Amino acid sequence: MRLLFAIILTCVLIRVSAQTQPDAKSWKGKFEQLDQVLPTPNSYRTGSGAPGQNYWQQRADYVINVEVDDKTQLLTGSETVTYHNNSPESLTFLWLQLDQNILADNNMTSQTKTGVVRDSVPAGFFNMMTGVKTSDYKGGYTIKSVKDAAGKSLPYTINQTMMRVDLPAALKTGEKFTFSVEWSYTEYNRQIFNQRGGYEYFPEDGNYVYTFAQWFPRMCVFDDYEGWQNKQFLGQSEFALVFGNYRVRITVPADHIVGATGTIQNPKDVLSKEQIERLEKAKKSFDKPVFIVTQEEAVQKEKTKATKKATWEFYAENVRDFAFASSRKFIWDAQSVKAGDKTPLAMSLYPKEGNPLWEKESTKAIKNALEIYSERTFNYPYPVAYSIHTANQGMEYPMICFNGSRPNKDGTYSQQKLVGLVQVVVHEVGHNFFPMIVNSDERQWTWMDEGLNTFLEKETVRVRYPELYSSHGTPKGIVPFMKGDKAQMRPIMTNGDDMRNNEFGANGYTKPSAALTLLRETVMGPELFDKAFKEYSERWAFKHPKPADFFRTMEDASGVDLDWFWRGWFYSVDNVDVAVDEVKWFQLKTEQIDPEKKNLKTKKGDLVAENKSSAGTDFSSGPQPFTMTNTPDQMYGEFKSRINDNDVRKKLEGKNIYQVKFKNVGGLVTPLVIEWTYKDGSKEIERIPAEIWRINENEVVKVFVKEKEVVNIVLDPNFELADVEMSNNVFPKKTTESRFDQFKKNN
Repeated sequence: MRLLFAIILTCVLIRVSAQTQPDAKSWKGKFEQLDQVLPTPNSYRTGSGAPGQNYWQQRADYVINVEVDDKTQLLTGSETVTYHNNSPESLTFLWLQLDQNILADNNMTSQTKTGVVRDSVPAGFFNMMTGVKTSDYKGGYTIKSVKDAAGKSLPYTINQTMMRVDLPAALKTGEKFTFSVEWSYTEYNRQIFNQRGGYEYFPEDGNYVYTFAQWFPRMCVFDDYEGWQNKQFLGQSEFALVFGNYRVRITVPADHIVGATGTIQNPKDVLSKEQIERLEKAKKSFDKPVFIVTQEEAVQKEKTKATKKATWEFYAENVRDFAFASSRKFIWDAQSVKAGDKTPLAMSLYPKEGNPLWEKESTKAIKNALEIYSERTFNYPYPVAYSIHTANQGMEYPMICFNGSRPNKDGTYSQQKLVGLVQVVVHEVGHNFFPMIVNSDERQWTWMDEGLNTFLEKETVRVRYPELYSSHGTPKGIVPFMKGDKAQMRPIMTNGDDMRNNEFGANGYTKPSAALTLLRETVMGPELFDKAFKEYSERWAFKHPKPADFFRTMEDASGVDLDWFWRGWFYSVDNVDVAVDEVKWFQLKTEQIDPEKKNLKTKKGDLVAENKSSAGTDFSSGPQPFTMTNTPDQMYGEFKSRINDNDVRKKLEGKNIYQVKFKNVGGLVTPLVIEWTYKDGSKEIERIPAEIWRINENEVVKVFVKEKEVVNIVLDPNFELADVEMSNNVFPKKTTESRFDQFKKNN
């Protein structure tokens, strides 16, 4: 009977749909497939979103020796790089990244900065806008030599932040080439130069906290998608890097503590017997951190300042980068975390200025991040995860990140500082998964790591810190941005360097996070989304995915056609603004009408309604009666059996039928989440897939059959669709009070 009723109602609605046919000129193809937009699948990257049978990627292994001068802040290094050509092409030259050259004289970044001089301009902003130097600092690399394995000099050319090294002979498929580079540069004061590494100076005790990032010449990516990724580093879009093994020896003052990518290979050379014992204890502690270096011990070292040096050796397998931090000021705590069959060490290094906040929260946040991210993607594969504290920072590298959020000098801190620390540690530790392991091209696609990571950061806070959870990175939270002037916006699928500063954070971080939240909670559902997201993560772990690989995998693993979603959220600047434009209320008349009678008159487009309108601003006029005709014979075609029309009428007797017109004002097609409030005070949530817009992208009319009488209709009652204008989501319409009326009411 239910099926028969559905058939009859569908037939009746054919009349209704006639009034919502779109103008051909207004059709934008929002449900068309993305085949014309995405790259054609091939043997390297398949149409399913998985790596193809001929997928390949390059590899670069490093042996590095580096020394840090604590008096002059000079870093001097030498590296031996073994580059493996796994591509089907022969290479006659290699490209390396010289990111420190972003601070060299006449760098492209300062040359291309724009701005406007107003009556009052902050000095710091003017400096950033013009590149005017406020110190004698000489930035950029000094390249001393580039040689092959036999010690013969190789010709090289430096182009801003890139260096081309010409090979003595073509490097063929399956071959490897070993060469060495000697370099130096002076580490910068990050308070002056807003970059990702640098040092923080503490005038109270005359010590430094060093965070070294982009500190050595690094291989560029060469892949099937674009060949060499040698797009200049302009400071906003981050990095594209090659996996490899690293053996790094770091020489620093003997009283420094060093945290780095990888594991310490020579603990007996750099740690005391007691520190080694504490570290072993931490490996067995899963409930709370163990202090390897206490605050009292760190404070004592601030005063004595060793004159001797020590060399720390680290080894890291299958990482795309290497970073480290060094200071005598560091307090060090650690504990183990269960991540599947692995037990990585979560460790925090921080000066006393970070306490008491850091000793309470940092390592705990590492643990929570590793556990939740491992559940949603894959088990964390690396042996350690560091969180390093320095002021006003938030930057990520394999196994190590640099984080801000510092309490007041008296040790007190606000709720905002607590939230800031938890969010930044979870976020930066989470980057171990995206892009350190799922190794996307940050230089091209900011959202592929920042957006996915912000989404999982939000999920971690929601699960482990519900009291700190906010609308950050959710559909509700992105509304103020999406409500802005579309003419001033650019899509998520825009290179990060081409975004305005005020939209970089939204397009790179919070809008894609909001989109993924909408996908999980509303479009796909948690079960399908989680399986598909995990599939993407596992498919592309330790590989180089592109946007199409993510889009295709999410569809392939879920069985949900999402091309409309990617097109709207990622390729356009449309927003969600759906209006409940019109509501009509009907009830069935019990009399029978024969549709074969030629004198039957019905109102075109209505449910065979009497000649009066039920549309209005509320439900006060009551329901409009309508008549259901018998099914005409021509609708049955060749079928001999007939539906019992009276059974259908009986099914509808006493029911309330609501015809609702939804208008797509914002342009972004979306599911509909409708809250019905009934006369008896009860409520019901009804969900309609976005495909309702596939015939008419601008407005749709849908008929609902309800047992109870409706008194109120609200679209998106829980703010899950990112609807930017809630005032048109309600029926009966509510009159918006003027500011004067609100003032009179409140005074």
